[in-house]
This record gives sequence, structure tokens and C-alpha cells, in this order.
Amino acid sequence: MKDDTKLIAAGRPHGRSAHPVNAPVERVSTVLFPTYEDYLEGARTINYGRLGGSTHRALEDAVTVLEGGFETRLAPSGLAACNASILAFVGAGDHVLMTDAAYDPTRKFCEKFLARFGVETTFYDPSADAGAVADLMRPETKVIFAESPGSLTFEVQDLPALADIAHKNGAVLIADNTWAAGYYCKPISLGADVSVQAATKYLGGHADCLVGTITSADEATAKKIYMALLQLGSNVSADDAFLVLRGMRTLSTRLERHQENGLALAKWLAKRSEVERVIHPALKGCPGQAIWKRDFSGASGLFSAVLKPSPLPALKAFFNALKLVGIGFSWGGFESLALHVHPARYRSASAWKDEGPVIRFHAGLEDIDDIKADIDNAFAAMAQAQ
Repeated sequence: MKDDTKLIAAGRPHGRSAHPVNAPVERVSTVLFPTYEDYLEGARTINYGRLGGSTHRALEDAVTVLEGGFETRLAPSGLAACNASILAFVGAGDHVLMTDAAYDPTRKFCEKFLARFGVETTFYDPSADAGAVADLMRPETKVIFAESPGSLTFEVQDLPALADIAHKNGAVLIADNTWAAGYYCKPISLGADVSVQAATKYLGGHADCLVGTITSADEATAKKIYMALLQLGSNVSADDAFLVLRGMRTLSTRLERHQENGLALAKWLAKRSEVERVIHPALKGCPGQAIWKRDFSGASGLFSAVLKPSPLPALKAFFNALKLVGIGFSWGGFESLALHVHPARYRSASAWKDEGPVIRFHAGLEDIDDIKADIDNAFAAMAQAQ
């Protein structure tokens, strides 16, 4: 089956003659076993609510099919999924190699939490070639962590090259695949050992739940991920798992509109006099586009625009004039968003050289003319405040 069909068919309750279309919400803490033999069998499957129930298994199965992996496990958020994935493979004295464009809370987890336990992290330039990354490997390196594209500055990583480097040195490659939603990119088919998503974003699609997914490429990797989540006491509510699974049914349709609106908005912004440059992997001439065209089948609705230098009162006027486009963190829901971001604050291996403010846009599902009109009005307010 193709992905559009998988999204409809996977994780459905087909196990009995008459069944609901959707997997029902199964809220559970205690599981009862009619016999001792059932108890022994349950110890190998579902035996306690923290390990998930049938709703969780349905979502995990659907994500596994979409990502093309061996097994998927759930975490309470995208950040929890990233952190648990790293913890599964490192111990005291080990080393992590992480993209300098990583999601900042993931970065801080390595810098401030793992460092307390003797795990060192080195950040690599996300625009560097594979040879430069290979030079940073150490005998104690256990994880290369990539985010492709980066969710602020959208550098595209060469995942096959990173996988080759990791595997030649006895490490694993973990890829944050949230931007492509498991639909437009398949990190496991490109050599990654683990593909992580904030299902909070496009998989859920409605800005109303927090879930992370961790998909493993093989059984050995899956066992380590499972044990990490088990020992951390991680769990996801059945209601949130249901919301993500329901959101996945419309993922391909929504992503098509996100892509259409995102590209239209990016091209429109690129022609504006207020804009210095637009950072969108699908735009001609954008750094990393060659790798994006090779490894991705489409683009989501998230990208950034670097404005020409502007005083803070003018930037405030821009955001305060927005009526349709919201000011908010996160992305991947049905709504359009704009957020002032600061890439220079989150770099140590690569300098951010643009002087103007950076606005990250998420193109939602509204009519594109209405989105443009709202932003055009905001630019007019910005001009008046100069």
C-alpha cells in the first residue's frame, strides 16, 4: 500500500466481525487476567496501564507503518521522545554528536542534564560536509543526533552520510523527523537507527495534545528504546493517543495544503522589500536543496524569513497588527503562526551571520489570500512604526 492508504488502514480495529471505524479510547491502569496462564501471557504484552493499552498499540502500529520501521513507542512529548532516545544509548563517559541546529530544549538536555552524569556533547555545523562531521567522532561516541531540516534555520542533513559515519564507528543515528511528519521523509530507509517525531505537530494536526513517537529500525534498537521508556516511567494518556491516531487519518490531505500554502507564502515573502531572504528547503537556491530533493518527497508548512534590520518598536508593531496569523510556539496544527526566533542564541559550532530579525512562519490551512493580507497589513504597521 502507498502512504495515503496506510494512513487510513493502519491501526484500525479489524480484529472482530463488527468493529468501530476508529480504535476506541481505552483508559486503563490495572489490567485483570482471568487465569494464571493469561497472566503469564500478559506479562509479554499488555499488563499495566503505564505500558499502554489497545489505543496506544493502534497508534504505535500506524506510525510504524508510516515510518517504515520495526517498532514504535510513545512518549509524553516530542522532547521526551528525543531525550529518551538519546538516554537509551549513552552512559557515563560516552559522547554525543549533535547538530548545532537542534531543537533548543534537546540541546539543553545534553548540555545541562546529561553533562551532570559524565556524558559529553559536541555540536557540529549543520551545513558542514560529512568529512567534517566524521572528524568529530571519538571512540566513545555513541549517538549522532540530527534534525533535518532544523526547525528554526532549516539546514538539511545528509542522513545517509551520517548513518554511514555512525555505523562505521559503532554509534547510532537518531533523526528528528518532525518537519516531514514521517510522510515526506523516511529516515530509517536512509540509514537512521531511530526516527523521532513530536506527534504534537503534524500527526495530531489540531494543536490539542502532546505526544512523541520513537520508531526503531530493528529489534535490538527497539529493545533499548523500550527499556529506556520503561525505566523512566514514561506514559501517554489514551485520550492523547486517540487524538493523534485520528489526526493521522487526514495527514496526507492536510500536508498537501500546508505545502501549497507554505510555498506560496514563502515565494510571496521573498519578493517583499522588507525581507532579506527566505529559508525554505524547497525554494530554488536555498542551502541544502539538493539533499532535500534527493531525500524528501515534499515540504511541510514551516519555514523562516530573515527581515532586513528593523528597530524593535517596528517589529513589535508587525506582530501586534496580526489578526489571523497567531503568535505562538509549536506548529503543525491547522492554524497559521508567526514567531520571532533568535538562532544566534542557540549556536556554538556555527555562527549565525544575518543581522535582521528572523520570523518563523507556519502556513496553516486558511485561504492563502487571507494569510497574505494579514501579513501585508502587519508589514504596513511595521513601516509606520519605523
